[in-house]
Amino acid sequence: MQVSAIAKNIRISPKKVSLVVDQIKKMNPQDAIDILPLTKKSSSLPLKKVIASAVANAKNNLGLDPKSLKFESILVSQGPVFKRFQPISRGRAHSILKRTSHIKVTLVGEQKKEGSKVTNVSKAPKEEKTDGSKS
Repeated sequence: MQVSAIAKNIRISPKKVSLVVDQIKKMNPQDAIDILPLTKKSSSLPLKKVIASAVANAKNNLGLDPKSLKFESILVSQGPVFKRFQPISRGRAHSILKRTSHIKVTLVGEQKKEGSKVTNVSKAPKEEKTDGSKS
């Protein structure tokens, strides 16, 4: 079964995110979540959040075993670009492009054993008193 998570408009350029993605794409998602906080790149925190979200989606929504999950794909695409200008001499200006990225993580995993079922947790109805007394 496939499960995915998406983070949009992350204020880091796609090239910088791709450097970290290349390091973790062969790992197990749980190992990647453990290693990313130790990485000195600024894109490691948003990437960790997206992977953790995909693992949580697999566990809670589809009942997949988090230990059996593997990366199917990690896509980093370019988002909108903020255009700013830096004034320079003689009334001119240089353009500055502030790039953003979209990150999509897709995981593949096997379902838990047949004995476990996925149940929706909801509030249980209030129980009525049945002690025989009239009130």
